[in-house]
Amino acid sequence: MTACVYGAPPAALAKAPAGARQVSPLVPGAEPIEALAPASLSAAVVAAPPGTLERRYVLALMLRALRPGGGLTALAPKEKGGSRLRKELEAFGCKVEEEGRQHQRICYVVRPDAPTGLEAAVAAGGPQRLGGDGLWTQPGVFSWDRDDAGSQLLISTLPALSGKGADLGSGLGVLARAVLASPKVKQLDLIDLDRRALDAARRNVEDPRAAFHWTDARSGPDLADLDFVVMNPPFHDTGQEDKALGQAFIRRACQMLRKGGVLWLVANRHLPYEAVLGEQFARVTPHSEGKGFKIYEARK
Repeated sequence: MTACVYGAPPAALAKAPAGARQVSPLVPGAEPIEALAPASLSAAVVAAPPGTLERRYVLALMLRALRPGGGLTALAPKEKGGSRLRKELEAFGCKVEEEGRQHQRICYVVRPDAPTGLEAAVAAGGPQRLGGDGLWTQPGVFSWDRDDAGSQLLISTLPALSGKGADLGSGLGVLARAVLASPKVKQLDLIDLDRRALDAARRNVEDPRAAFHWTDARSGPDLADLDFVVMNPPFHDTGQEDKALGQAFIRRACQMLRKGGVLWLVANRHLPYEAVLGEQFARVTPHSEGKGFKIYEARK
C-alpha cells in the first residue's frame, strides 16, 4: 500500500499507515507534497494546518494524489480549522464521516471518482507574488501576505554588515535581501524549518553569496566563526507561545559566531531575552523600539 502522512497527527486519534511517507514542508527531508503523482496513493492522513488557504491546498493535493476509492483521514483542533473541515471536504465533492475526540474534529472520506475544485484550491494556496510583482510567498509561511513590522524595524536599524554571516529563521528572505545589499558581505547562510519559505527565498534572493539550508536552526547546519548573525526568531511552536524557542536561537547564534562577532536581533517587546543575551554575549546594546518590537545588538 502506498500511503502518505502530512504533519504529526496524534497517534491516538489517527494512526498513519505503516511505511507512510512524510510530506509536510515543516519536516526537513520530507517529500514535497506537490510532487505526489495523481492517483498514486491508496491512503493518506493529514494533520490539517490552521490557515484556510493552506489547509484547502493540502487537502486538494492529497485528494488529487489519492486513487479513486482511496481513504483520507483529516483532523484538526476545533478552534484551528477543525470546525470547517467537513464543509471544505464536502466542497471537493466528498462524502464525509465525522467525529469529535480530544477537542479535535476527525473526518474520514473516500476519494470520489471526480473531485471538484481541486485546481482552484491548489492555485490559491500555492506559490505566488505579493501584489503580482513583489516578493514570492505562499500561504502558511510566516507573514506570507504582509510586511512584518519587526523585520522592517531591524532592517531600518542594521548597519552595513561585512564578512560571513547567517540569517536564522530566514523566512521569505526579507532580512537577507537587506543584508546582501552590502557589498562587503562575502557569504550569507539562510536557515529555515519551512521548505516553502526557502523555496520562495531562493526566488527572492538571487545572489551567488547566498546559501540555503532546510533544517531546524537550533541544531544545524554546522557553521562556525561567523562575523554576524541576523534574526527575527520564532516564538510559537505548534501554535503555542514558547519563549524557550527564541532563547535557543540566541544560544545557537552565539555558537556560530567568532569572538567579536555580532548578533542583530528583533523581538516582540514582551519576550524575555535579556537574561540569555547577557549570559551568552560579552556586550549587549539595546537599540530602537517601536510597534511592539525591540532591537538588540549583541557582541560575543
